[in-house]
Amino acid sequence: MPVEKNWEPNNPNEIISIIPGTIISIDVKEGQTLKMGERILVLESMKMYNNICMPCDGSITKICVEPGQRIPKNHLMVEISEE
Repeated sequence: MPVEKNWEPNNPNEIISIIPGTIISIDVKEGQTLKMGERILVLESMKMYNNICMPCDGSITKICVEPGQRIPKNHLMVEISEE
């Protein structure tokens, strides 16, 4: 019998991949302050380039991926802190 997981809310300080793909570029550095909507990185999936943008005003706490890295769905890409 499969074990069911309890539902956990998303952490608003983590940017998680919703699709598998390859990191094409990272446009920020750790500690950098960004405004909502500014691009953090580009994720390629199925020959489409997806801009991953800042969901709020804040700063980049930790970058958990690197260019050329293939990542699965639900992979932690970036940790942020809101201002």
